Amino acid sequence: MNLSDYVKRRNGVPLGNSHSLRNMLNRSLGAGKFSIFWQYWNPIWGFYLGKYIFKPLKLILPQAISLLMTFIVCGFIHDLVIMLLKWKFILLLTPWFLFMGLGVILSDYAKIDYSKFPWIVRAGINIAIILGCLILAYQIRI
Repeated sequence: MNLSDYVKRRNGVPLGNSHSLRNMLNRSLGAGKFSIFWQYWNPIWGFYLGKYIFKPLKLILPQAISLLMTFIVCGFIHDLVIMLLKWKFILLLTPWFLFMGLGVILSDYAKIDYSKFPWIVRAGINIAIILGCLILAYQIRI
């Protein structure tokens, strides 16, 4: 699957469509599982993380470890950009993404599903998980 097909599948509209951002936010925030949130969030970035990080790792590691490592790499890339801009060693996004990856794995393992709730409740739950992971990351900030 190429990038254009992947984005259309995730957003419901072609790459570059004026409704891409709206659809991404609506679908990701309204997801009934935290793992589904990540299927819709930033499909362009997700395509490349899946192709170049997750899939190669999955060939040698269990799926859950591959997913967790993908989240860690994603967080580190975000941190690396900040470090380059600030010329200062900072790791905040790496642990944040680690916790979000653990959230995906643990919520899937526990079969946590809030898809029956209204969109606003689902969005609130997803935002709460993300913010909770950020708060945890701030506690161990390096």
